[in-house]
Amino acid sequence: MGSVREHFLPQAGGVVSLVGAGGKTTLMFRLAGELAQYGERVLTTTTTKILWPTEGQSAHVVVSADVRDVIKKAEKCLATHSHVTAGRGNLVPEEKLTGFDPSEIEQIREAGLFRWILVEADGAAGRPLKAPADYEPVVPTCSSLVVGVVGLDGVGQPLDERHVFRHDRFSRISGLPVGSPVTEESIACVIEHPEGLFKGCPSEAVKFVLLNKAEDSRTREAGQRIVSLLSGSGKGRIEKIFIGAIGREPPTVSCHVRPRLKIAGAGSGGNALGPGNSFSPPGRRSG
Repeated sequence: MGSVREHFLPQAGGVVSLVGAGGKTTLMFRLAGELAQYGERVLTTTTTKILWPTEGQSAHVVVSADVRDVIKKAEKCLATHSHVTAGRGNLVPEEKLTGFDPSEIEQIREAGLFRWILVEADGAAGRPLKAPADYEPVVPTCSSLVVGVVGLDGVGQPLDERHVFRHDRFSRISGLPVGSPVTEESIACVIEHPEGLFKGCPSEAVKFVLLNKAEDSRTREAGQRIVSLLSGSGKGRIEKIFIGAIGREPPTVSCHVRPRLKIAGAGSGGNALGPGNSFSPPGRRSG
């Protein structure tokens, strides 16, 4: 199947923001680990908050509210290691790392230290599904790729707060009554709706969807149904849809390109991410 990185990050580098629910953190650290294996400099961070990474996820964590200090400390780490995680602060009781403002992500990008900056830009409190609040997601404007994650284990579960983060908003957007079993149609609606999964994302950013946790025939069939619904609608400017199980060893991923789009192969680019070197979607060249 190739690496997860080959599916999601075929290009030269850039700021990649992850939104939604059902596997953002797993995907972020999986991608970072594979990038680091190739010797590519990668930062993992957040604009919300994430659990403090395990040793296996990220061995080097920089914490500072001063972006200049973060850059200085990260540069030292990069002398011997390719992957660094950074945050503004540490919430000790929750064992969580707090994130940066989107403008601070831009400052880090402009420093040119990292070829890739992977940003967890949304929170879901561990649920497989969500709909965003007015202030969510928190996607940096410099993001050139946004990956929306959906947990397929939420299909068929009741539309309630236990299974869907901000279930009332999910109900309003999708039209599915609270308490009803979550359907593939309701998920497709939230993915494509202007107030749904990609709300507030940069208009020029490439958008991918990961239908995650496809770990049995039921969830795989649900994923295929959602792919059919999204491919047939032509809404949302989504360029690729993936069905996968990123948390498995080895992970599984299959790619589905919307028929209305013609997407060519990968390009190439520089070694570090600076102001003039950002992610180019398949079929386009970086400037």
